[in-house]
Amino acid sequence: MKNPSLADSNKDKWDNDKGAGLDNLRVPMRSMQPGNSEAILQDLRLRIHRRLIDTLDLTKLSNLEMERVRVEIRRILEDMVAAEAIPVSRADRDRLVMEVQHEVFGLGPLETLMKDPEISDILVNSSSQIFVERYGKLEKTDVRFRDDSHLMQIIERIVTRVGRRVDESSPMVDARLADGSRVNAIIPPLALDGPVLSIRRFGVERLTVNDLIQFNSIPPQIAEVAAACVKSRLNMLVSGGTGAGKTTLLNCLSNFIPDNERIVTIEDSAELKLQQDHIVRLETRPANIEGQGAVTARDLVRNALRMRPDRIVIGEVRGGEALDMMQAMNTGHDGSISTVHANSARDALSRLETMMLMAGINLPERALREQVASALDVIVQLTRLSDGSRKVVEFAEVTGMEGSTITTQTIFKFDQRGVENGKVIGEFVATGVMPSFMDRLERHGFRIPNTHFMPVPLGARKRAL
Repeated sequence: MKNPSLADSNKDKWDNDKGAGLDNLRVPMRSMQPGNSEAILQDLRLRIHRRLIDTLDLTKLSNLEMERVRVEIRRILEDMVAAEAIPVSRADRDRLVMEVQHEVFGLGPLETLMKDPEISDILVNSSSQIFVERYGKLEKTDVRFRDDSHLMQIIERIVTRVGRRVDESSPMVDARLADGSRVNAIIPPLALDGPVLSIRRFGVERLTVNDLIQFNSIPPQIAEVAAACVKSRLNMLVSGGTGAGKTTLLNCLSNFIPDNERIVTIEDSAELKLQQDHIVRLETRPANIEGQGAVTARDLVRNALRMRPDRIVIGEVRGGEALDMMQAMNTGHDGSISTVHANSARDALSRLETMMLMAGINLPERALREQVASALDVIVQLTRLSDGSRKVVEFAEVTGMEGSTITTQTIFKFDQRGVENGKVIGEFVATGVMPSFMDRLERHGFRIPNTHFMPVPLGARKRAL
């Protein structure tokens, strides 16, 4: 049976539009000047998009293959170009077809940026000001949205695909894209200059610890010790500032979790990409328009404890769930991993204590600190340096309590000596302290050479992990 064209049901309307209707859409003759070619293409793209909405069943269109969609868009484009006698080259026609596809199904002007593998962040400050980050450095782009309403359309398309909403009653939202990229949007009245969109991208190819070694983000010796800690079920906390690479390192460390263990992940916006088969992924949920139905990370941590997990991985500890996480680590759920925003290992401990108080339970300060000291074994501190590079700057062990203070000892650190030609100069060094968890590693079959902990710069010895 012949498969009818997508626009057959609207053919009469389309034929009529090719008459008098197109007269209202013609490009003024002044736009035909060579200097206005970009304006012509922009205007034509908008009118093709409008024509698609008017003549095609978009619900039907969305179920078809992209090649079929491309054919329909090109057919409409050819009809409009012929009716208006617009001089459009073949290259420009191909570009118009692609841009209209992006408008109908994608992220509009941002699609070209999303396809650039070198871009790690896309920061839309306004409809006319878009920055990107490449290799840790920010740069302004020439990409523009038509206006604020155009930007709002793209934001709404992103959030509705993951069952969330953004409007005046809920002007802030976290979401994710199909490729796992993290999205944050904030709109007026909170954003004074128009809608703001931030996209934190993740590479198409997942990084491994060996990749981080090649990037000089972590030396082989620290990587080997960290891998042994994960396999030996030590509780680890990955700490760092925004964009320091916490989630990337967490993903890399999770690769060392044995395949025969049940892992439950808890996130505000799902972005972890664990490779094991036995994984249960949980995601928080914001309140609905009536302010009801919110599911917090703390709710999910409590529920996870009833799901017989071997490991609990929290994408980021931000509030009262810190107390439940510490209690889980102290009650048989060893080997759990999480991240936290902090500037140093000591700051990470202070933040944990503060967030545990946010649980609303009136516990003595010493009791909270004993919980942390008993639960945590290792803190890995990451930093994004001034040249854009990301490095593990501290690998610390939590050793216990001394009086009312949590005690730690730094095992490895990055010693920065200065900056030359914009490049940070320094080296990874061992402090000479032998970690007290070595006995535990040996009980699990891992024998780390004592030379790893000698107080000398760590060499670039290559060893696959």
